[in-house]
Amino acid sequence: MAQGYKDVKETSIFITFPIKGAGDGAELMAWTTTPWTLPSNVALCVNADEDYVKVEKDGKRYVMAKALVESVLGEGWQTVEEFKGAALEGTEYEPLFDFPVNHGNKKGWRVVSDGYVTLTDGTGIVHLAPAFGVDDGRVGKEWDLPFVQNVNAKGELAGGTPWDGVNVKKADKLIIADLKSRGRLYKELLYEHSYPFCWRCDTPLIYFARGGWFIEMTKLRDKLLDFNRRINWIPESIGEGRMGNFLENVIDWAVTRERYWGTPLPVWVCEDCGHHHTIGSREELLKCFPEAAPDIELHKPMLDPLTMKCPDCGGVMRREPVVIDCWFDSGSMPFAQWHYPFENKEEFERRYPADYISEAVDQTRGWFYTLNAVAACLFDEPAFKNCIVLGLVCDKDGKKMSKHIGNVVAPADVLTKQGADAVRWYFYTASSPWLPSRFSGEAVSETQRKYMGTLWNTYAFYILYADIDGFDPTKHELRRENLSVMDKWILSKLNTLIRHQDELLGSLRITEAGRELAAFVDDLSNWYVRRGRERYWGSEMTPDKEAAYMTLYTVLETVTKLTAPFTPFMAEQMYQNLVRTCDKAAPESVHLCDYPVSDASFIDPELEKRMEAAYRIVVLGRSARAQSNIKNRQPLSRLMVQGVEPLPEMYNEIIEGELNVKAVEFVSDAASFITYRVKPQLKLLGPRYGKLLPKINNYLQNTEGVGNACVAAHAEGRQFEFELEGVKVSLGPDDVLVDTVKREGFSSVSERELTVVLDTNLTDALIEEGYVRELVSKVQTMRKEADFNVTDHIRIFVSGNANIETLAAKNAAAITGDTLAEELVTGPAPDGAYAKDWDINGENVNIAVERL
Repeated sequence: MAQGYKDVKETSIFITFPIKGAGDGAELMAWTTTPWTLPSNVALCVNADEDYVKVEKDGKRYVMAKALVESVLGEGWQTVEEFKGAALEGTEYEPLFDFPVNHGNKKGWRVVSDGYVTLTDGTGIVHLAPAFGVDDGRVGKEWDLPFVQNVNAKGELAGGTPWDGVNVKKADKLIIADLKSRGRLYKELLYEHSYPFCWRCDTPLIYFARGGWFIEMTKLRDKLLDFNRRINWIPESIGEGRMGNFLENVIDWAVTRERYWGTPLPVWVCEDCGHHHTIGSREELLKCFPEAAPDIELHKPMLDPLTMKCPDCGGVMRREPVVIDCWFDSGSMPFAQWHYPFENKEEFERRYPADYISEAVDQTRGWFYTLNAVAACLFDEPAFKNCIVLGLVCDKDGKKMSKHIGNVVAPADVLTKQGADAVRWYFYTASSPWLPSRFSGEAVSETQRKYMGTLWNTYAFYILYADIDGFDPTKHELRRENLSVMDKWILSKLNTLIRHQDELLGSLRITEAGRELAAFVDDLSNWYVRRGRERYWGSEMTPDKEAAYMTLYTVLETVTKLTAPFTPFMAEQMYQNLVRTCDKAAPESVHLCDYPVSDASFIDPELEKRMEAAYRIVVLGRSARAQSNIKNRQPLSRLMVQGVEPLPEMYNEIIEGELNVKAVEFVSDAASFITYRVKPQLKLLGPRYGKLLPKINNYLQNTEGVGNACVAAHAEGRQFEFELEGVKVSLGPDDVLVDTVKREGFSSVSERELTVVLDTNLTDALIEEGYVRELVSKVQTMRKEADFNVTDHIRIFVSGNANIETLAAKNAAAITGDTLAEELVTGPAPDGAYAKDWDINGENVNIAVERL
């Protein structure tokens, strides 16, 4: 039902009910949006605590809520009498229609009261038809009203009305016309309200009371609330709010349905005296019905022909023809799957309650509830310990997917194109599980590229060089004494990751675990591997090369196990090629391996902290280079860093190598190299300073030295304060936006407390070294273009530019050493060499390479 509500405009009507015995002819005025329910009217309902009045207009007297008189009658009325709604209780009125109605010895056509009657619209007097509304039914029971249902199961008027056989929605116009002809209709009004429609065929639905069997869940309310408090809901707000509120107001469970097939209600009832008997097992069924086949199908309609003799009166007992709500089946799953209590007692008890379950948020009052509703009837523990509540999947624009709209993404298409692992990874990491997901194939591809693509490329890098060297990790050891600082860092990060993954997954924080794993893989690929590629290039298996291989193998082998729950297929493929090809004794599958255990001896928090600082410096340094338009291959003299503690030399060497600078200097004040400009955060400061904000903006941007003073104050943990027009202004770090102003010969970038400044002044020596690095880069490119193997030795030829030839000859050792060349020749290349013309920093030159 919740999927099919629509806002529709329908005709609502104001009708009058003459009060019996009223000497002045006063009439009760009621209002309804469903005229088809009027033939089943049995009472009128008021709010006992609200003010009601008898008013006169155009010679007639009407009774209604005082607050609604003007909205209903307009002008020209007079108050005759005023009283509380309670005074109307028991007042009898004339029925709307003259056809016979069976009230079954109960008193109808009278006024009752209930707090659900509001004064937001209508007349403050509500017409009651208990067969067609939740509140109507409840009030009808509380006031012992007759139950009249002049509508049949087809949705047609019935029971002797003039409109029997007419669909209820079509009958509205006929009923309105009849009331109008007899003077019982005061007025009609178009009314917009939310109305239920069938979500399959899009036709209007009606509330309709049906007979059935109930489980008295109201008697188990306290137990249900206790179960709810013992469950770890993710997010917590579901347990405290949506589910908790539902259970506080739990109602009895209508557990039967009228269907052609299903789980039968196992209750046999005597046709004569009403005695009933519930059958609790197949064994009992066969005892009661010896004629039944031992393997009789336990579904409706197979059991319907079976009858028994009533032990009380001797009459015939037949099974109640209804079936059990399929949600009862779902709620019984924990024990029904084991055929408990008839067998598998130990199997069931070992697995109950479940560690966790997961479904969408719309199951809060579905499966989540029915599991514990059944459990509350049978057990002393909730059916599950943890519940991950999932949000709904929407399209890329956040709209509900619908075939009608045409925005549905076919799962088979995404699984075929992007793969099951990519879809899983997207849902794990795109957003918290309980939030709605914006889903599209493009979004899946993006997350696939960032994580799966990065991990696969890192794995492929290892396989490439391991194959070249014939490296077998089972024949080597991870020797701590040979580890570089980068090795120690990545192994520390790995074991910290294992610990965090174990904690996060143990507490079912899937998204956080996935994102941390992705961040680690990004560090592994774009920091560790990229920083150490040259360690794999040498021809000999040196201790450093062995350490590089074993470190990367250890990390990758562990990551296959960490990613296995997230991306099982990719993890399995990596594991088979990475591990099983070398170690036949390893478990047959990654999914048969133990989950990794963190080795605290590898964890060095200070190392991780310092490497994080180094990495942040490098990231800002790259931005500063990009800002200055100086290639990374052009060496620079120095990088100044402000905002972090000085790092040991080994970290500085990493920074120098990454940014191609000769020195890293940590300074306490970079003001001599940069100027700060600050602007106000308008959204934050507007409400605080109002009309003064433009002057604050002018002061911050146009007053000499204010930017530097503001940044300095925030760096010291102080507010930046000044006075304008007698008003004291106090600004914190979040109140301003900070930009750096470039000074000639320097390029600076800031992020929070960290500032880096590149000295971009070039000396002749630096320029020459830049040329050398460009030559090396071009040779390496040509090696690939010529399809040389990474281990092939070559000869280099440089010609066509005297300046470049001289520079190349002068730096031949550096160039050949970086390119696996045996010789650098200045002059034309022989036939057969791969040659190409290049523009190097504005100088044209011909370079050739020849495989030896």
